[in-house]
Amino acid sequence: MNTGGIRNMEEFAAVSGISRPTVSKYFHDPESVRASTRARIEEALAKYDYRPNIYAINQNRQLTKNIGIVVPYLADPFFAEIVRRIERRCIDAGYSPTLFSSHGEQALENQILDGLRSLKPAGVLLAALGRASDRQEIEKFCRDVPTILFDSNLDGIGEAFVGSDNFSFVSQSVDYLTRSGEPPIFVEMATPANPNARKRRTAYVTKMEGLGLEPHIVQLPGEGWAFEEIGYQGTMKLLRDGNLPTNTILCSNDRLAIGVLSACYESGLKVGQDSSCDLRVAGHDDHPFARYTCPSLTTVAHDYDSVSNRSVELLFELINNGGRFEQRSEVLFASRLILRGSA
Repeated sequence: MNTGGIRNMEEFAAVSGISRPTVSKYFHDPESVRASTRARIEEALAKYDYRPNIYAINQNRQLTKNIGIVVPYLADPFFAEIVRRIERRCIDAGYSPTLFSSHGEQALENQILDGLRSLKPAGVLLAALGRASDRQEIEKFCRDVPTILFDSNLDGIGEAFVGSDNFSFVSQSVDYLTRSGEPPIFVEMATPANPNARKRRTAYVTKMEGLGLEPHIVQLPGEGWAFEEIGYQGTMKLLRDGNLPTNTILCSNDRLAIGVLSACYESGLKVGQDSSCDLRVAGHDDHPFARYTCPSLTTVAHDYDSVSNRSVELLFELINNGGRFEQRSEVLFASRLILRGSA
């Protein structure tokens, strides 16, 4: 019997003076922590007569070693890159990750979550569609299945959220572009599929106004996930109509920027930093192909390692903690400006 009144692993970690991740690691594999730490944990276990109930919980729920990973569009290189890292961490920890793409469709996202229940996953890492998601369905799923959200936040849903600081992204790009040349216009899709697009637009407006500059937003027609095509077609029209108020284009994401670069090349315009160039173009994300465009794309990079590692670490903690945290947390990682040839 637990006479010490310790209800969960978090409380045990607090009273024993040992971090919860270390305690979780011990319960997963006692040999994985240092001998001195192991001795402290075992001394505290004896003192407080605490035993975690996760094994009983898992048995009752018939949990497997399955982990579900759900993203809006697996063919998007950003999601492919971050999921590659998440999948590797799960495999190395002895879990069996299964990947799902909702293809930007609410009905399919709901269907995937329903199917995941039948897999009895130990936990799920979910990059939701965001505004296009069925919030009620996701809320219900997260009550049933231990879930960590990443990349796309839904306030109050899931046990934790891990993502990138979108204001950090846009603040760095606008700062650099205004220091080094004409202020940028902001190019985005009229119907953005990317769940972070509106946060980036808001950050652009806030930053430009903070610098005493007039924000100028250009919305390219199109919807869905064919960002490069939308960037290309929209920019071709802008160039034909002569509707560019500046020589500096800042795109909401790198995939749009790649389409912009293609349109500029086809139109005979030189993109780059020096005085002989017609335009400067920059993006956000550090798309895996961004360094290989011509010219190479100036952008602001996600901290892919930190986002993927922290998402997985929190999920493992959640599993070891019985599927619930006492308080929902949000972790945002800052971005990093990458200067290349396009701006």
